Amino acid sequence: MMAKIAVDFGLCESNGICMGIIPEVFDLDEEDYLHVLSDEVTPENEQQIKESVRQCPRQAIAIVD
Repeated sequence: MMAKIAVDFGLCESNGICMGIIPEVFDLDEEDYLHVLSDEVTPENEQQIKESVRQCPRQAIAIVD
């Protein structure tokens, strides 16, 4: 089973740090609402997603199995 991205939207402040790290996965719309474009953690994006988890100021992003 592939690991996936989970976002706690109750914690998320939509500051866009994650989008700056990996815009192929995270996107902010015109109302500053965060969208997960692809929730699968792959060998190609794993390091950038882990960096997004690490840098999220509210710890709103997690990797789940």
